[in-house]
Amino acid sequence: MAINFQPIYVLASGGARAMEQLDTTANNLANVNTPGFKKLLLREMSQYIEENRGNKRHLFVFTRFQDTPVINTQGSLRETGNPLDLAIAGSGYFVVETAQGNYLTRSGHFFLDSEGFIVDPNGNYLLDKENKRIRLKDGSGIVITSNGEIYQNERRVATINIVNYENISHVGHSYYQPVGQEIQPEFSVKQGFLEQSNVNGIEAMIDLINAQRRFEIYGNLMRSLDAMEQKSNEIGKA
Repeated sequence: MAINFQPIYVLASGGARAMEQLDTTANNLANVNTPGFKKLLLREMSQYIEENRGNKRHLFVFTRFQDTPVINTQGSLRETGNPLDLAIAGSGYFVVETAQGNYLTRSGHFFLDSEGFIVDPNGNYLLDKENKRIRLKDGSGIVITSNGEIYQNERRVATINIVNYENISHVGHSYYQPVGQEIQPEFSVKQGFLEQSNVNGIEAMIDLINAQRRFEIYGNLMRSLDAMEQKSNEIGKA
């Protein structure tokens, strides 16, 4: 007796999407305390493949990955008192220089490296309006205004480059790449504050449990289908 592969493909596709949902949700939960992290959402789509030369009564339908959009809502602001901890209230992103190119971030936990440049915890450089690294004499007398101007001992040093785009894509940690056209940011820089992750820990835990249950359901259905196919083959041989 011939094996019907359609249900196997459908369930395998659903199981793969459930695994991707598990990974995305686990990543959100792992970054619940990461400053500036934005929640990721896994979106799926239905893929239709017609069979029997276009007989629409028999369609092969399975789930496909669509995209992973970033939920770009404002996280709460936590006061730290550190003069190089910066939070963006409103829209926009800091621009940092990395070995892979310039990335966007909402994580404003900065400090001075051994050469006096403002860097993030990964050693990537905060950039000014001219996309140049920002260098200070030391960590004293630093005042950063709401529009991103940096003063040290009442002398203007640079203006932080804050940009905004129609959409962004996640590239790892709290770094993002621009998607679409650049748009005007509307922001206020808060010195001595950090923006917290916009992931709700309780909701993320519930999402993780639901994703785990979904994966288990697909696994159980595939095992049941395999058992049914084996029984069918045994009956066919009898």
